Amino acid sequence: MKKIGITGQNGFVGRHLYNTLGLFPEEFERIEFKKEFFENEDKLDGFVSKCDVIVHLAAMNRHEDEQFIYETNVALAQNLVSSLQRTNSKAHVLISSSTQEERDNLYGKSKREGREAIINWANENNGKVTGLIIPNVFGAFGKPFYNSFIATFCYQLTHGETPAIANDGEVNLIYVQELVDRIIKEIRSEKSTEELFINPTASKKVSEVLALLNQFKTRYFENGEIPAINDAFEHNLFNTYRSYIDYKTHYPIKFIQHTDPRGAFVEIIRLGIGGQCSFSTTVPNITRGNHFHTRKIERFAVIKGKALIQLRKIDSDEVLNFYLDGENPAYVDMPIWYTHNIKNIGEEELYTIFWINEAYNPEDADTYFVEV
Repeated sequence: MKKIGITGQNGFVGRHLYNTLGLFPEEFERIEFKKEFFENEDKLDGFVSKCDVIVHLAAMNRHEDEQFIYETNVALAQNLVSSLQRTNSKAHVLISSSTQEERDNLYGKSKREGREAIINWANENNGKVTGLIIPNVFGAFGKPFYNSFIATFCYQLTHGETPAIANDGEVNLIYVQELVDRIIKEIRSEKSTEELFINPTASKKVSEVLALLNQFKTRYFENGEIPAINDAFEHNLFNTYRSYIDYKTHYPIKFIQHTDPRGAFVEIIRLGIGGQCSFSTTVPNITRGNHFHTRKIERFAVIKGKALIQLRKIDSDEVLNFYLDGENPAYVDMPIWYTHNIKNIGEEELYTIFWINEAYNPEDADTYFVEV
């Protein structure tokens, strides 16, 4: 079992990597890191000495003072090198850098010098290093106005604001889960590669991305329709967009009922894509679910009985409770990386319709069981 520590564990990429490593408990042990370790040599040395692998992600991306960014990032790398030397570490160090290394700016310079500092340590101490040169990363839970323009646009479009394009250039992009999967592949390989360029998985103009996000806003956020998704990039962008919705206020969404003397008719879901639709009956006091997905798009629609739907982001203690009643049919969509369940809290059978964007495949279920 490899013991893996992540500097910047609670940052955008760090949190995704930390959570994904947790899906392989028999292969990886996660060594906790806190940012204050960089301010305390003993604590930093204690962390470093426990690790077989260190993924150095801690960095500052934005600040009004570019010199401060440069000094901060170089200092973080130098502090790590000093700890590696003090502890005589033999850890495999993977350090994240950026394609901005090639640009004439202080951020790019700080990333290049940080990578070079780790490489020099490895060369002088017979260590292993992988220098990851990474394009623009986007994905769920990124910090708006900080991590990427996509995070900013998604936040604005789900919070009543209007995005503006400052520069409609073409941007090389990689989805955070794709990057995490590549990092884990490099960890498993145990190879040293001083300069490893991570290929982007999409190249889009800023205006193209914004056009897609505006479609998601109109069709999904405002009208509840699952939009057409044509490729992996659009799927990942849609899941990214969904992660910025304020679930506390947005759900549950009541269906529109069309009634006449015969009864009522309700449209459960309108689709631009396929998937699997199913229904369940649940007897009183029984709970279904308690699992999460990392890529699937899923809708729970209660059409008869009383239900409690609960959601909890897997690295959070906050539980979101949604009470639904078949007398006023409504639905809740499940965000990625949120464990969720549904419980019959009534006195009669609960009838629920489920839609998910892909049929169940036991060999690639994307279903991880964790209690809400």
